[in-house]
Amino acid sequence: MVKAIVGANWGDEGKGKITDVLAQKSDMVIRFQGGSNAGHTIINHYGKFALHQLPSGVFNTNITNIIGNGVALSVENFTNEIQSLVDRGVPKPNILVSDRAQIVMPYHKLFDCYEEERLGGKSFGSTKSGIAPFYSDKFSKIGFQVNELYDDVDALKEKIARILEVKNAIIRNVYHKEEISADEMFRKLMEYKEALAPYVANTFDIVHDAVVADKNILLEGQLGSLKDTDFGIYPMVTSSNTIAGYGAVGAGGIPPYAIKDIITVVKAYSSSVGAGEFVSEIFGEEAEELRKRGGDGGEYGATTGRPRRMGWLDLVATRYGCKVQGATQVAFTVLDALGYLDEIPVCVAYELDGERIDYFPSTTKLKRAKPILEVLPGWKCDIRGIKKYEELPENCRKYIEFAEKAVGVPFTMVSNGPKREDIIYR
Repeated sequence: MVKAIVGANWGDEGKGKITDVLAQKSDMVIRFQGGSNAGHTIINHYGKFALHQLPSGVFNTNITNIIGNGVALSVENFTNEIQSLVDRGVPKPNILVSDRAQIVMPYHKLFDCYEEERLGGKSFGSTKSGIAPFYSDKFSKIGFQVNELYDDVDALKEKIARILEVKNAIIRNVYHKEEISADEMFRKLMEYKEALAPYVANTFDIVHDAVVADKNILLEGQLGSLKDTDFGIYPMVTSSNTIAGYGAVGAGGIPPYAIKDIITVVKAYSSSVGAGEFVSEIFGEEAEELRKRGGDGGEYGATTGRPRRMGWLDLVATRYGCKVQGATQVAFTVLDALGYLDEIPVCVAYELDGERIDYFPSTTKLKRAKPILEVLPGWKCDIRGIKKYEELPENCRKYIEFAEKAVGVPFTMVSNGPKREDIIYR
């Protein structure tokens, strides 16, 4: 059976933990899009980890982890993360890299930094991981697939020289920076070739055979619906498709009809790293208090360390995000963070140009939307350690059921703490 684990909102919903939990009963975990521009935080018996490039199944030695063809592969981050796991006592993971995956080149990161610098106050708030330049090159057909490293060396050198003609013209005339050496880029690709050699495989056939054999496969998405290139808060989005439907493409070898279960992760409040529309956002001391209590050790970006923007649970955005994903069930996370509140505001609708709406509008209209809040009673206690749903405080259960009714998808999992075992099944 193929399951996808994806985010309903702006990312940072807790997908890493849910993947880590469900990976224990899986045969394969596949990252299918994005790159090192977002992190999945996982806490288990090995410790606390922030994974950026690796699938969240790497703590399970009995499964196959795969970097799919849809991923932006940073070779440095890939190898460094594997070494970091081993250094901290985690058994070396069983991991494969699709020979059709494309490589984040050093100049992708440079261009990301240069462009954010050029835009100044109008920048996109990029993580400067090279993601937008990477995907731009991929769809301009000037990217480097992993398989190219192991073929015709002369053809590789010629391709590098041809690409750098254009790149250096832009660097010289637009950014006024130092040009890139073709010889240096070739040497770097040869380093990547050596580093990736133990992991590269024709994962298309491996994945396809696993589907035919009805293996348990998890597709792990990055970020969430509202950061999707097509359905998100464009242009303040990521440069890949964050939706489960893309998993059939980015994971490789999976027919669309094979994805039977789409677990969409929703946080019990809202948070976001980066710029863009965020209707339920809160500020000042109110935001800082929620930020300090959220996550495990506070709401700060796993990749950037930036303080996340905070807001109340936005049921309009969440309902839309679940529709975009095609959610079959919801995992509701970080509920324990709200235990300090006497009352909990929830965004139940938007006001747009003087009218109440319950749908999520396109970005130009979203800029004018204001939150309509409903206040629910808090439960004023610590719910960590509770294992059974019926043992949660009444107001806590009412909060969950209020959100579930508004979203229209069953809330089957409730996360009430950061650890792997802090989860309640309904």
